[in-house]
Order: sequence, then structure tokens, then C-alpha cells
Amino acid sequence: MLRWTITFVIIALIAGVLGFGGIAGASAGIAKICFYIFIILFVISLLRGIVKK
Repeated sequence: MLRWTITFVIIALIAGVLGFGGIAGASAGIAKICFYIFIILFVISLLRGIVKK
């Protein structure tokens, strides 16, 4: 999940440098959503690891 986030951030940066504002905004939005999903899944896995002990 984090790999997808980094990929979309790189796409957004390249598109922003080249002047494609719409694509850069969309890629940044997708990266933000992927990052939030990653954080949620990471916290859930941490909590499950603590509960199993």
C-alpha cells in the first residue's frame, strides 16, 4: 500500500513539474487516500498484535 502511495506522489510531482495540473491534483488525491488507508491498516495490525499477546 505504501508503494502505491509513493508511486502516485512521484507521478504527481512529475506531472506538476511538466505543467499538468489536473493529473497532478488527481494523483496527489489518490496518494492521500492510499496513505490514509495504509495508516488505518497499520494501526489495526498493531492493535491486533497487542491483543494477541
